[in-house]
Amino acid sequence: MAHQRAELTWTEDQIPVSDRFDDPYYSLQNGLEETRHVFLAGNDLPARFAPGFHIAELGFGTGLNMLTVWSEWEKSGQTASLAFTSFEAFPMEVEDMERALAAFPELAPWSTRFLAHWKGDACDLGTLRLEVVEGDARQTLQAWKGVADAWFLDGFSPAKNPELWGAELMQQVADHTATGGTAATYTAAGFVRRGLEDAGFTVTRTPGYGRKRHMTQAVKR
Repeated sequence: MAHQRAELTWTEDQIPVSDRFDDPYYSLQNGLEETRHVFLAGNDLPARFAPGFHIAELGFGTGLNMLTVWSEWEKSGQTASLAFTSFEAFPMEVEDMERALAAFPELAPWSTRFLAHWKGDACDLGTLRLEVVEGDARQTLQAWKGVADAWFLDGFSPAKNPELWGAELMQQVADHTATGGTAATYTAAGFVRRGLEDAGFTVTRTPGYGRKRHMTQAVKR
């Protein structure tokens, strides 16, 4: 089944913006530091890394979150495979990924390896087993058989992309999270926090990155 591709406009400083959601793919200040603050620190990583660890994500985008966490996985001395599953409705063309990731030279040792093997759905890079599930996460997550230790909830802004933040999808996230597992997101929107709480997470509002005052951390009860 042919899926729709991401449609982009590039800002003057080479940040991709989604035409469909009128939202940048990462922080206009520093995408890499935002990923570290929100998704790594927000899920208490790399401290929780262990063989067999599984991360799942809503919104693969440029692959920045995956590359950031994979680099930390290797730097922490892990030699087993990190499992990373991402759900993406509008995949980005490889050329656009390459152009976006060029903005993060310190990730080049990982992005070069990833881009050399990436065919658009899955790849095994030894210390990383990546799967990107194409399609609407409201359907694809329900069918997924996996369970994640940590979730990166990184859809476009809830105001512009509400379907990726609804209560039913947050329940699916909870149903596919190990007990004691975590989720983190840059948004502190009330309806997102309530959806996570109702789904079985203990939710905390914590300081956000850059101009965002607050973000959300959640632990599966």
